[in-house]
Amino acid sequence: MQEPEEKKIALELLETEQAYVNRLHLLDQVFYTELMKEAKTGKTVPEEVVKMIFSNISSIYQFHAEFFLPELQKRMEDWNRNPRIGDVIQKLAPFLKMYGEYVKNFDKAVELIAAWSEKSPPFQELIADIQKRKVCANLTLQHHMLEPVQRIPRYELLLKDYVRKLPPQSPDRGDAEKALEMIFMVAKHSNAAIAEMERLQNLWVVYQRLGLEDDIVDPSNELIKEGPIQKISTRNNSTSEKYLFLFNNMLLYCVPKVIQVGAEFQVHLRMDVEGMKVRELKDTEFPHTFLVSGKQRTLELQARSEEEMNAWIK
Repeated sequence: MQEPEEKKIALELLETEQAYVNRLHLLDQVFYTELMKEAKTGKTVPEEVVKMIFSNISSIYQFHAEFFLPELQKRMEDWNRNPRIGDVIQKLAPFLKMYGEYVKNFDKAVELIAAWSEKSPPFQELIADIQKRKVCANLTLQHHMLEPVQRIPRYELLLKDYVRKLPPQSPDRGDAEKALEMIFMVAKHSNAAIAEMERLQNLWVVYQRLGLEDDIVDPSNELIKEGPIQKISTRNNSTSEKYLFLFNNMLLYCVPKVIQVGAEFQVHLRMDVEGMKVRELKDTEFPHTFLVSGKQRTLELQARSEEEMNAWIK
């Protein structure tokens, strides 16, 4: 008799989990442990750096090796009597939140490996030495470190497939659907953590370019658009180069600094978005112009093209 489709997928989950636990073992028990041992001698890199590179890999490894894999193995051995994995995966799902920390730290970890490989030849040599071992299968440390980042999406795909192949009257349907929903939420959680971190990093860079003015630095702000603009002076019919930063709550009207020490821009004017009005001006002498009027004052601005003007107005 042919194996039912859902069992094949459950077996694939088990096989990939075994391979994954081996990869986690390599990261935690080989790379992390040996690099840490060398760091303690003070010859390669500071211990703190090794900890920062590997983040919470030890907790992830222990969870999979000591809990999830054994549970899954027991379940598959008992499949003919009790054909279900949904409940086991439901137990797994909440713990996958641990991945948020690892995934968030991943780019920084890769940067640290590169930076310290340049700074410390013994560190680089030790990594190269471990990478030559058979267990590494000719792959780099960075490659192995990517595996936990890709694991949650992999669970999601396998489980989607599993739910699709389950017979309608399967005793596992309810549990498997609930498990899929939980995994989906965790994947969203880890993506949201990455997106939030990127947003804060980008925001910080903008604040540095603005010279870290106290009343502007606020982590809840959202940068919507930035770019150069011409300011029209009606008095002498001329334009001058300015730069705008539009946030969700304020418009910063800036002047590029000639000598860029520290900040790149000087904030000339800060306008509240609340109560602000924006409209296009039909000016034959200055095309692509628009008017921004707020509580603080009114600005007549010129964009470089119609598209750019429309983008600002929008």
